[in-house]
Amino acid sequence: MPALLLDGKALAQKTEEELSSRVDALKARSGGQTPILATILVGGDPASATYVKMKGNACQRIGMDSLKVELPEETTTEQLLTEIDSLNNNPNVHGILLQHPVPAQIDERACFDAIALEKDVDGVTCLGFGRMSMGEEAYGCATPKGIMRLLEAYDIDIEGKHAVVVGRSPILGKPMAMMLLGANATVTICHSRTQNLAEHIKQADIIVGAVGKPEFIKADWIKDGAVVVDAGYHPGGVGDIELAPLVDRVAAYTPVPGGVGPMTINTLIYQSVDSGEKKIG
Repeated sequence: MPALLLDGKALAQKTEEELSSRVDALKARSGGQTPILATILVGGDPASATYVKMKGNACQRIGMDSLKVELPEETTTEQLLTEIDSLNNNPNVHGILLQHPVPAQIDERACFDAIALEKDVDGVTCLGFGRMSMGEEAYGCATPKGIMRLLEAYDIDIEGKHAVVVGRSPILGKPMAMMLLGANATVTICHSRTQNLAEHIKQADIIVGAVGKPEFIKADWIKDGAVVVDAGYHPGGVGDIELAPLVDRVAAYTPVPGGVGPMTINTLIYQSVDSGEKKIG
C-alpha cells in the first residue's frame, strides 16, 4: 500500500485561506488595522533576500502587511540591537523576523534574544525555547512547529511512539525534540557524530531528518511502517533522507520539495496573525 504523502504545500494553501478570513475579520473589527510582520535583512545574501521576499509575499496573499527593514553588510551588533529595540517599541508591529544568517561580525544570538517574546513569531529566542520546553505559552520555532502542525493535520499518532530526531540545531533539531516530547513521544536525539546511528534510526516509529546533509540518512536504516519527516533541502531537490526507496513501505512521508518547506513560512505567518489578534483585538 502506498505511503500517505504529507503534503505541506496543500496544507499551507488551505491555511492561507483560513488566515485571510481571520485577517479580514480583524480589519472589520479594528477599523482596517492588520497584523504587521517586520522582516530584518542584514547584508546582500541573495538566498536570504529571496526568503525574505517569499515571506513578504505570503503576508500579501492573506491581506496582512509587512515592514521591510534592510541594513547594510557592515551593520554592527549595536546597530542591529537598536533597530530591534525600535521594532519592539512600535505598537503597530506584531511580529519580528531576523533573517538568518547575519554577517559574521554580528552576535546573532544576542540579536535574536533581543526580540520581545510576544513578537518572537519565528520562535528564535532562548526565552521562547525555554517556555515551550516547559509547556508554557510561546511561539514555536517555525520549522518544527510547522512539522507538528503537518503531523496533526494528517492525524499522525505521536503519543507513545519512539521518535528519532537526527540533528541538534537550536532552531530545528532541539526544539523539534522538545515538541515531540511535549506530545508524549519517547524521543532520541542523534546527530552526525552519533555512534551506531543506523541502529538508532531503525528503532524509530517517527524519524525526523534535520542534519543538513544530502541524503545522509539511508533508506535501509528506516523500518517498514515508519513516519518519515525530511526537513532538509539541497540542490537537485533532495532532502536529508534517501526518500525514493521508501514510498512503498513506510506509513507516511514528507516529499522534498513540497513537504516541510511550505509549512515553515506558513507557520511564521500563522503565528504573526495570532500575535496581531492578541494585540489588536
